[in-house]
Amino acid sequence: MHRTIFSDFCTDEKSKRILERVCDQYKEGILTGDLCEDLCESQKVEYKRCLYYENGKKVIEADWRGLPIILKSKLENFSAYETFGLLDYQEMHEISTMDIVFYTAMEIKSSLGLELKNTTVPKLWTKHLEERVEPYSKAELASMWSLLQQEEYTFFKILQDLSKHVVKVLGSCGHFYAVEHLIAGHTWNQNLFCLEELLDSSRVTQKRRALREAIHKIALSFLDMVSHFENDFSYKLHLCDVKPENFAIRKDLTVVAIDVDMAFFEPKMQDILEQNCTNDEDCNFFDCFSKCDMKKNKCGSKRTNSNLQVICDKIFRHWFSPSLISPKDNQPLQVQLQQAVQRCAEPAVEDPAERKALQQRLLSQLYQLLQDSKGQLNE
Repeated sequence: MHRTIFSDFCTDEKSKRILERVCDQYKEGILTGDLCEDLCESQKVEYKRCLYYENGKKVIEADWRGLPIILKSKLENFSAYETFGLLDYQEMHEISTMDIVFYTAMEIKSSLGLELKNTTVPKLWTKHLEERVEPYSKAELASMWSLLQQEEYTFFKILQDLSKHVVKVLGSCGHFYAVEHLIAGHTWNQNLFCLEELLDSSRVTQKRRALREAIHKIALSFLDMVSHFENDFSYKLHLCDVKPENFAIRKDLTVVAIDVDMAFFEPKMQDILEQNCTNDEDCNFFDCFSKCDMKKNKCGSKRTNSNLQVICDKIFRHWFSPSLISPKDNQPLQVQLQQAVQRCAEPAVEDPAERKALQQRLLSQLYQLLQDSKGQLNE
């Protein structure tokens, strides 16, 4: 039995029953997906354990044809999702591809706050649903619609080919979708990520150096991700729940966002922040802060802190603070790195333009210091 803080009991028995229900509904023709046959017929998906269960959200570890995967669904039961509206008053053969594209775009606008071009929408579908002439089955539409109601799934699928910093969706069956299994972060881990399995150094001194070098590489990847989310999409992407558990690393030490329930593009971020207030604390939405306009009693729609600031505070401070660095490492370069992380986490600047300029300078400075420090470890 596995249990997480503030979650319901996460039992293997209950998880297996949920997957059995999925397979029963697949065999009845109620739902479908490119994972269903292997999950329900050929037994090529092997259940491992339940990882998380809270308010219906299920996260399950499994193997798919020997590949470790994570199965996820926001809600436990397929019937808990809304049905595709057109199915209520139109026959299947009357529903065109353009109808589906339109409704999909509207659903994405509702959940993520994004306007999508018609050419973007088909990328959300699994390959066997693309570029086909025959009409869609009711099970296909119902399954696709249940997935689109899960903001996290939609988020991952939209960014699938655009970002190396989000987890890859590998397949789906009904309302459950599979993503790659990576080395997730943990607050209780001294290095935040379990790096030992990636390192083959046997000698203690070599292993210690390899660990420090790996941490520097991961930190550099965090900075790449910050810059990427800030500049490479049509809208800035805000991370409002920064903690080790919401990130993972690939074997090449690339940082990947694996839980994006609290990640928002700029349009939706502004809607969330713009609330009534009596003080600045009322304008704090998890790790995303705004300022209260006391004359209007309204929070500003613009975020006042940044992804970089929060990552410096909640991730980098753990790695690069004086109390955690060995005296042997306490050289001028390491001291500069500690000071830069401190300034980044607590910028003493109020003016938005000045604060943005400072963040850009700190991003460049941190990148250079980490590169230099990594080079020093190799000397």
